[in-house]
Amino acid sequence: MVHAKSWTLKKHFEGYPTNSNFELKITELPPLKNGEVLLEALFLTVDPYMRVVAKRLKEGDTMMGQQVARVVESKNSALPTGTIVVAFSGWTTHSISDGKELEKLPTEWPDTLPLSLALGTVGMTGLTAYFGLLDICGVKGGETVMVNAAAGAVGSVVGQIAKLKGCKVVGAAGSDDKVAYLKKVGFDVAFNYKTVESLEETLKKASPDGYDCYFDNVGGEFSNTVICQMKKFGKIAICGAMSTYNSTGPPPPGNELIYMITDVGNLDKEKIHRYGIGQ
Repeated sequence: MVHAKSWTLKKHFEGYPTNSNFELKITELPPLKNGEVLLEALFLTVDPYMRVVAKRLKEGDTMMGQQVARVVESKNSALPTGTIVVAFSGWTTHSISDGKELEKLPTEWPDTLPLSLALGTVGMTGLTAYFGLLDICGVKGGETVMVNAAAGAVGSVVGQIAKLKGCKVVGAAGSDDKVAYLKKVGFDVAFNYKTVESLEETLKKASPDGYDCYFDNVGGEFSNTVICQMKKFGKIAICGAMSTYNSTGPPPPGNELIYMITDVGNLDKEKIHRYGIGQ
């Protein structure tokens, strides 16, 4: 008999999420059927996109998200006990899967590489950074790249890939500790956007000639400022709009970039659980 502990959406968000928006539920899972496996979560994701996509969940639904999980019981010969997988099981300790949507970690996964990275640099956020920067922005050596939320799971990888490509990288983050981290991993310029006197002047000082690529995770007023400093034929990868996710008032002047990332209203529940926002 296995009991799953699951964090559910008790009440839809209004402004910033609080403990009262969630409820921990315990349910007894049924015996496995042929072809099924029992998963035990090792690591869960808590991602910014959930703040928006949760609008499509019903109150009482388990919060969506990926997890690294171990097969602890199996009636599926392709997924024997002990197999490590990435699953879209959400915020739950245990779940049952038919195996069709599971992604097995490579057998050559190094022992020295934490399994949690399958949810980060080697997973969805890393792939978002890789393809957003190289396919959407198409960066080349010698170009200047601007990244906001630069110390986050996506932004920090964007900056490091850009440096490997020979770019100058400017990053914005929300604390001095994060700025120190960005400098440690190789950003050419990093600043705390909360403490600078003028974002516009800070950006101009960091790159007087403007920016070839803008990898946007924030949206809002920040993006309105950066867009005015893009070079001719510069490219923008619109990945997120975090500055607006918890807003309860009218949006800032300019485009509501969230609708350029995804049409949240047309995302069905299955796609939300499988892919998250902007995939």
